[in-house]
Amino acid sequence: MLSDIPLLAGRLMQFHHLNRREIITLLGGVLALPLCARAQQTPIQVVGVLDSVADPFHFSAFRNGLSDMGYIIGQNVVLDVRSTNQYDQLPALAADLVSSHPAVLVALGGPATPVAKAATATIPIVFSIGGDPVALGLVMNIGHPGGNITGTTFFTAQLLQKQVGIMRELLPKTRALGVLVNPRNPRAVDDLASVRAASAALGIQIYAANASAKSDFEGAFAAFQSKHVDALIILGDPLASRELKGLAEITYRQAVPAMYFAREFSQAGGLISYGASSPDAYRQAGRYVGRILQGERPGDLPVMQPTKFELVINLKTAKALDLIVPDKLLALADEVIE
Repeated sequence: MLSDIPLLAGRLMQFHHLNRREIITLLGGVLALPLCARAQQTPIQVVGVLDSVADPFHFSAFRNGLSDMGYIIGQNVVLDVRSTNQYDQLPALAADLVSSHPAVLVALGGPATPVAKAATATIPIVFSIGGDPVALGLVMNIGHPGGNITGTTFFTAQLLQKQVGIMRELLPKTRALGVLVNPRNPRAVDDLASVRAASAALGIQIYAANASAKSDFEGAFAAFQSKHVDALIILGDPLASRELKGLAEITYRQAVPAMYFAREFSQAGGLISYGASSPDAYRQAGRYVGRILQGERPGDLPVMQPTKFELVINLKTAKALDLIVPDKLLALADEVIE
């Protein structure tokens, strides 16, 4: 066992989320144990994380899911995290993670997940995404994924249709909707097509503007102004999640009503949001990692889908925009922010 200490120390130094003091403390705990006790210790499991969301709030939910299953960071599990919002870096980061042979590979966010799947067919993969895993080619079947991959999603095909309907109900005279799209998101084309189909059925014209970085927001919103859109729909995307405060501020500043995909936007000052709880999905992903570490096979674990969607309305923002929210929408809202 003593001969393994240098190997363990070297292994832990690979994980940039641990500082030197944490590593020394962890190793000190191992050395302080009697020889017989050390021999009985459960080995520390290594979980690789490919993160294209880079959101501390969601990552905390994932860690809580691990904790639900009895896995505590630094005690019986170590996370080897590769996080980036530069999607062209994901293949190299995935290859690096796979080369270290983690017990489980976690993919957080739509951009990271297909890259993780392409990187390994043997290491178990758990994903958390905002898209349809069948349409994205991640699994063949929701109920029995098979292979080495499973996970959670906080999206359904009806979500965007419902968002368009809510905006029409909020603004009955809407004739033109702007849609903010990240063209680098794997599901962007399908999501935009869903919005177009739902809008066409209501006689609403769609104008899309691309934003693949925060610096693109001003140009996209200038394009919306030039088209005189009545309202906006912000498509679900890791970039939008990271920049939720900035997006809420720019829509407020330009006095344009906007529909978002998560309650955090309305809490940050956005007008209205409708969607499933993404933190719940990330927490469930953490639980799935724990179950796999305990011996279950990812292919036998059904992809978890949302069962509850939340409508959140910020009345303060509505008043600032001189909008009267219909009583019917207020009655349906899960939360009304005064």
